[in-house]
Amino acid sequence: MIQAKIVLFSFLLGIGTTLWAQKTPMVLIKGGTYVPLYGTADKKPVAITAFEIDVFPVTNAQYLAFLKKYPEYSRSKIKGIFADKSYLSHWQSDFDYGKNNLSNAPVTNVSWFAAKKYCECQGKRLPAMDEWEYVAMADEKRIDARSKEAFNKYIMSWYEKPKTYANPIGQTFKNYWGVYDMHGLVWEWTADFNSIFLSGESRKDRDTDKNLFCGSGSVNATDLMNYAAFMRYAFRGSLKARYTTRNLGFRCAKDKVAFVKTFQNLR
Repeated sequence: MIQAKIVLFSFLLGIGTTLWAQKTPMVLIKGGTYVPLYGTADKKPVAITAFEIDVFPVTNAQYLAFLKKYPEYSRSKIKGIFADKSYLSHWQSDFDYGKNNLSNAPVTNVSWFAAKKYCECQGKRLPAMDEWEYVAMADEKRIDARSKEAFNKYIMSWYEKPKTYANPIGQTFKNYWGVYDMHGLVWEWTADFNSIFLSGESRKDRDTDKNLFCGSGSVNATDLMNYAAFMRYAFRGSLKARYTTRNLGFRCAKDKVAFVKTFQNLR
């Protein structure tokens, strides 16, 4: 019985290794704490549980492979409630991203619904906003570089550059965790992208979003000088799950314990 379990585990490990080679590599993000710009009334650190995240954003080629397997998410077949009319509008056709779009450039013009489905089909999920911000606050050498003027200037200068979304993945710096393109390529969906601004009362939500830079929306911010983060939160607050834009892509994450649970079930 024990030998059979070992053989089964080895078989599953072999499958996992094969699939791993075909997908975007992931890195482990160790658990820790950070203070988000919003979401903590007492401005105390928020705990982040260890998880894994894709090293790179999802590319045109990877998304095309997904569409061929799930054609209901192609441009002509996706339902309007899941994506607006700009969904993959820069592609040449349903299954052709065109000669003007690099295969290794990040896929954009993808809705939250479509990004979520892609991640689920990979056995993954979209990263939570706190997870994404936790990884994104690192530069090449530091886990938290938000207080570094040069780091924030780099992010702000990227916001001013046009069409960075057309560049290939992996051309920006590799941060402390071994993750590329958190800044400098595309904006990215998170699982709870607009949770900070959803109070349940629409007028209040609009006021908070409108006054993000000055007024009520910034009063509860933990760092009034972190303009780069203000931009991210403002952008997220302007989105709806079916929206798509040319500079908005995504990457996937997954819980660290997922594979451990699989092994425990074999015992």
